[in-house]
Amino acid sequence: MVSDVGMGRAGIVMGLEVSRLARNNADWHRLLEICALADTLILDEDGVYDPANFNDRLLLGLKGTMSEAELHVIKARLRGGILNKVRRGEYRCPLPTGFIYDELGDVVLDPDAQIRDMINHFFETFSRVGSATQTVKVFAREGLLFPSRLRNGKQVIFQPLTASTAVRTLHNPRYAGVYAFGQRLYRRTVDGKKQYRKRDQKEWHACIPDAHPGYISWDKFQHNLKVLEDNGAGYQAVRASPPREGAALLQGRAVCGRCGSHMSARYAARRGQVDTWYICSRAYASRGEPHCQSIAGWPVDEAIGELIATEMTPTAVELALEVRKEIETRHDDVDQLRLRAVERAQVDADLAQRRFMLVDPNNRLVADTLEREWNDKLRMLADVHEERERALREDRLTLDDTIHDRLIAMTADFKTVWCDQTLPNRERKRLLAYLVDDVTLLKFPAEGETRIHIRFRGGRTETLTTQNPKSSAQQVKTRPEVVELVDELLDDYICAEIADILNAKGIRPGGSVRRDQAGARFTDLRVIYLVKQYGLRPRYDRLRERGMLTKAEACAKLGITECTLVRWAKYGIVKRHAYNGYIGLYEPPGPHVPAKQCSRWNQLIHRAETIRLLSASKCNDPNERAVV
Repeated sequence: MVSDVGMGRAGIVMGLEVSRLARNNADWHRLLEICALADTLILDEDGVYDPANFNDRLLLGLKGTMSEAELHVIKARLRGGILNKVRRGEYRCPLPTGFIYDELGDVVLDPDAQIRDMINHFFETFSRVGSATQTVKVFAREGLLFPSRLRNGKQVIFQPLTASTAVRTLHNPRYAGVYAFGQRLYRRTVDGKKQYRKRDQKEWHACIPDAHPGYISWDKFQHNLKVLEDNGAGYQAVRASPPREGAALLQGRAVCGRCGSHMSARYAARRGQVDTWYICSRAYASRGEPHCQSIAGWPVDEAIGELIATEMTPTAVELALEVRKEIETRHDDVDQLRLRAVERAQVDADLAQRRFMLVDPNNRLVADTLEREWNDKLRMLADVHEERERALREDRLTLDDTIHDRLIAMTADFKTVWCDQTLPNRERKRLLAYLVDDVTLLKFPAEGETRIHIRFRGGRTETLTTQNPKSSAQQVKTRPEVVELVDELLDDYICAEIADILNAKGIRPGGSVRRDQAGARFTDLRVIYLVKQYGLRPRYDRLRERGMLTKAEACAKLGITECTLVRWAKYGIVKRHAYNGYIGLYEPPGPHVPAKQCSRWNQLIHRAETIRLLSASKCNDPNERAVV
């Protein structure tokens, strides 16, 4: 119609109520603009109007405004009727899986026992593992199927549990027996799509506890929401995440000592074992900067475990119980104040009741007013009483004698329980959660240590210091004292002899720390590598400084051939000092230079024996030597 009017094909637009042609007032005025340009008339049951005429256009605009206001009033009345039924809890909404309406219109549990048992098992599993994702994994591992009602509201099918279904089930207050309405606010965007945002619980149109049977209590429902909120807090300073199977003891409790962000736990498989690392990646994830800190987890976990095993003593538990008793005494005092408020509200309600009972029933104006006041007083009494009961449930955290004895017995042997290898990591983290709020880690690379600041529940703090683990290069590096010993032995021994001496003393090379080289021993090549790597003076230079001669220099000095020199060194006529396994240097001849002789009666073996005897009979005193 708009296209025909705009192209001049329509001369008049007729209708009983022409303002109904547009969806809203803005569309109606656009139609009037087009009719005025195309010189098209408008006809209804009241008369004929020319949109080009000012008076007619004003009247048509007023009719459009009144029509839109009428639609708004009708819609508001319908909405008001719905909200009135909602406040009474009578408005019927689509029920989640596990609930149905009976013949009287009341909400009851599904009569199918399988559906009820599966939903009960779902909430029990979440209470045990503390995570929606872990609940999904448990259902998948056990091969369980979760019930789901189709959109028609009648047929229920069983399908694998998903994370979205688990979160939606945990957020639905219907499972706590609560009638809730208005949890979301819907709005239309410019492109016509529907958007919604979640409202706070105080902004709900209706929240009626115990409106119908449920699978869990309202307090349990609130606790589940708190657990989900803590699990989803990604970069808070302290994040209480659910304990998982990993070996990182401080998972969800490690805080960066530099930027204050939560540190994530990562695992690296190296040389057949899994190493734990605490990494602060907030700067990298948000700004692309390098990691703030990267700290090895196993030294920190060992220090924390030893501290916890030491701190958990029966005396500490007794002190905690004394503090608990003092807190209970304070709660009793506050409860007395609440009880007085309940008594005052009861007196006001009784007074309103007596006033209502004394009024003339025929005087309905006064009777209705007094009845309304009596109902208000009763509601106030119920609110005060309910508030007192809720506070009592939260404050009454008493320990009976049986739990007290079990706690004392457990702490007496707590160290054995903590160090038990069969204890799952998840349980060890849960034990830690009852004692420690958070742990701040600060790494000092220059000093090679990490400072651990522990904040216990109750406010007490403790500071520990651990040594940072060495890198692979530092682990296989030879110790400085071994290098000094090799430097001393080079004065008298060759590399092969030094290797034998080190092995005899039980000294092992740096590479023996590796798992596949645990039986490594020193060899001549390893000693040569140390000499070259640490710049030690070679044995050749040491012998040359002591005046030793090479083979050529010794032959020239003695006037013999190399073969003769080798034979003399063999029989000890000339002293030879080896500087490796094959070549050696020779001592320079003394004042009595041995001469080469060719006599069958004075063989080399006899000359060597004579020289040995002469050397043994020498005296240190020059005068006595002259006498000899």
